Amino acid sequence: QVQLAESGGGLVQAGGSLRLSCAASGGTFSRAQMGWFRQPPGKEREFVAAISWGGSIVNYADSVKGRFTISRDNARNTLSLQMNSLKPEDTAVYYCAAAGTMSLVRTTPTSWGQGTQVTVSS
Repeated sequence: QVQLAESGGGLVQAGGSLRLSCAASGGTFSRAQMGWFRQPPGKEREFVAAISWGGSIVNYADSVKGRFTISRDNARNTLSLQMNSLKPEDTAVYYCAAAGTMSLVRTTPTSWGQGTQVTVSS
């Protein structure tokens, strides 16, 4: 299984931007479908975005569509999430995830990172 480690979280004002990164090691990153999830305070973890192994298929939650962009660099084994126009409701712990299929990576990933905190102040 691929091991995942997120970075790039922090505190930002509403309307600002952050870029999260996820470094992958072990496994075969270039063949893994990748995704981002988040867990807001006191709530369940929820799907944010997913990208296919080649980058040709991307999916987004309605709540982030048009504001967030998922991308990957298979040569560097990295996954990214560019977050623009951030809102206080985007405050959450953000997790990188991997799975063998797009269906799984959107619902029940097989690998998870440890998470990185994103806080958006109003």
